[in-house]
Amino acid sequence: MRTVFLAAGLGFVGLGFVGLLLPVLPTTPFLLLAVGCFSRSSERLENWLLNHPNFGPTLRGWRERGAIPARAKLAALAGMAVGFTLFLVGSEPGPLAIAAVALLMASGLAYVFTRPSA
Repeated sequence: MRTVFLAAGLGFVGLGFVGLLLPVLPTTPFLLLAVGCFSRSSERLENWLLNHPNFGPTLRGWRERGAIPARAKLAALAGMAVGFTLFLVGSEPGPLAIAAVALLMASGLAYVFTRPSA
């Protein structure tokens, strides 16, 4: 199983770094998954991510307190607002689709904003 977790962790790091280049692909969730996989397979890689100058503070904050930085919360809000606007303008959805997407996005934002701030 250690090899499986190591391979998954490396894959998640790869996806996280691709997310740095593509605005539609998130980085942090993949790195959180990678840290979890490395905790079961490679202490060295786990420490590398947790002590990374750019990603480490966010990953440690989540691990220790379930915290999300205030800046990330605002980015999530802005991204969802833009996404919802593009959804409305670009697809001419019906009322049921509008309600479903709004509920899904509001649920995601409620979760994000109820986490402690880092």
